[in-house]
Amino acid sequence: MADEPPVKKNKTNHLSNNKGEERINWRKWKEQKKEEKRQRKESKLIQQLEKQQQKKEEENEQQVQQEQRESKGRLYTLSVALPGSVMDNAQSPELRTYLAGQIARACGVFCVDEVVIFDELREDVKSVEGEFRGIGKKGQGCVQLARILQYLECPQYLRKSFFPKHQDLQFAGLLNPLDSPHHMRIDEEVEFREGVVLNQPSKPGKGSFVNCGMRKEVQIDKQLKAGLRVTVQLNKSQNKEVKVYKGVVVAPHVPRTEGGLYWGYSVRLASCLSAVFTECPYKDGYDLTIGTSERGKNADHVTLPPFKRMLVVFGGLQGLEASVDADENLNITDPSVLFDLYLNTCPGQGSRTIRTEEAILISLSGLRQKIAAVFPDQSKG
Repeated sequence: MADEPPVKKNKTNHLSNNKGEERINWRKWKEQKKEEKRQRKESKLIQQLEKQQQKKEEENEQQVQQEQRESKGRLYTLSVALPGSVMDNAQSPELRTYLAGQIARACGVFCVDEVVIFDELREDVKSVEGEFRGIGKKGQGCVQLARILQYLECPQYLRKSFFPKHQDLQFAGLLNPLDSPHHMRIDEEVEFREGVVLNQPSKPGKGSFVNCGMRKEVQIDKQLKAGLRVTVQLNKSQNKEVKVYKGVVVAPHVPRTEGGLYWGYSVRLASCLSAVFTECPYKDGYDLTIGTSERGKNADHVTLPPFKRMLVVFGGLQGLEASVDADENLNITDPSVLFDLYLNTCPGQGSRTIRTEEAILISLSGLRQKIAAVFPDQSKG
C-alpha cells in the first residue's frame, strides 16, 4: 500500500487549540508590548527623577547642617543668680566696689548673658532707677551691686549718658574694665555697635541719629525716643567720606545669635530666690537650673543634658539654705529640690568657706567644658 502524502499543516494551528481559543491579534499584541515598554521607560525615568530629587534633598540637608556647623552664632544663654547680701562681706565702700568688680569680671570672662541679683534680706528693692542714698558699710547691697555691674557692662563712651554721678559709683573708675567685644574703640571697624539715641532732629521719613562711639554719628532706620540705648548694625559697604554713617536697629541678642559675639550681660533684680525662676524674661523659662553647694553632688562626675537656657545659682554668706529660709514663698528646707542639678563644684576644698566671687569663677570654669560638650560647634570661639 502506497504511503499517503503528508498533510500540510496550517501555519495558524499552533496559535489555536482544540478548545476554540481566539487567534492572537498581532497588531494589538505589538501595541500592548509598546505600551508596556513605554511604561517601563516612564517608571525608570520616574525612579531616576526620584533618586535625583532625594539626592538633592540630602545635599541640601547636608548643606544646611554644614552651615549650622559653620555658623558663628551662639544660640544658648547662660544666666547667673546670686544674693545682694554678698556685698555685706566687704568692710568698706572701696572693698564693696572691688567685690562687685570681681563679680563683673567673672561674668564677662565666662560670657554670662544675664545676672540676677536676688534679695535674701528683705530690702524690698526692684529697680536701680532713681536716686538712692549712698552706701556705707552696710545696707542696700542689691542696689549697689546691680548699679556697679550695669556701669561696668556699659561701653565707656555711653556711661555719661546713662550713669550720672552717684555715691555708689565713686570708686568704680578704679575697677578693671570688662573689655568685652562690645566695648569698641573709636576707629574700630565692626558690624555691630552699641549706641544712644540723640536728641537731634532729622528730616521727615529719616531715622534718628545715634552716638555709637565713632567719629561720626549713625543714622538708623527708625525714629526712636532720645536717650534709648540701642544695638546698631552698620552697613557693610560704608563710605567713609559721608557726613553720617548708616545703620539699622537690631535686637540686643543679634550679635550673639548671628555674629557669635559676646555682647555683655543684662542685670535683673529679684525680690527673693523664687522670683529668680518665676520672673524669668525668657518665654519658656530656664530649661536647666543648677544650684551650687558643698552639700551637692560632685560636679566632676556630671554630664549636662541638652539645654537652651541655663541658670546657675549661688548662695550668700550662709549658702542657699539661708536664701530658702528667707523666702516666704517656699515651704521647703532642702534647696536641692529647686534645681535640676545640685552640684559641688569644688570638692575637697581646703578652706571652710568659699566666697561667692570665688565660687562663680570656680563653678563657671568647671562648667565651661561641660557646656562645650553640649554645643561643640558653638563653643569653638
